[in-house]
Amino acid sequence: MKIIERIQKRQEEGQPFFSFEYFSPKTSQGLVNLNDRIERMCHLDPEFIDITWGAGGSRPAATLEVVSNAQKCLGVETCMHLICTDNSIETIDKALKEARACGNQNILALRGDPPTGQKHWSPHPQGLSSATSLVRHIRATHGDYFGIGVAAYPELHPESPTLAHDLYYLKQKIDAGADFIVTQLFFDVPKFLDWVKE
Repeated sequence: MKIIERIQKRQEEGQPFFSFEYFSPKTSQGLVNLNDRIERMCHLDPEFIDITWGAGGSRPAATLEVVSNAQKCLGVETCMHLICTDNSIETIDKALKEARACGNQNILALRGDPPTGQKHWSPHPQGLSSATSLVRHIRATHGDYFGIGVAAYPELHPESPTLAHDLYYLKQKIDAGADFIVTQLFFDVPKFLDWVKE
């Protein structure tokens, strides 16, 4: 089931909900530990869980293993992060195919941080250049199968000079076909509420 449908149902019922986010493991033992942890924490009944993409030394294949285990074995709705950083379109297509094969219907489409050891972000030579282009690609290749989330920054993305600039790019992601928005952690609640109004 798509996360957006679950969120809308909770909103209609006036019920709060929560989710958990897990970082993709870097080792085989980490994978075992994470799967055990997810199983224990799922007894708390999260609406869904997020699995980050294998970056910064973790293994991208581990992300897909965790997503598959959560969906198939634990029956918990899962949102797989997918990033442009260091990924060719071929790698992105393979990840989407594998996510779909295990029953995952939710992708958080992200540009990603600069690769480890690099100060500035640059696209993979055979990859995509932004979260907007990733959303477009997912829609072009999989239609409405996936519920697609995108990131937003109530206290500004580090590369954005102004709120208007930031909102312009968020609007592009929504217009490209995103279904829901996940915000970065914020510390100033009034600033967040103003951002929501904008």
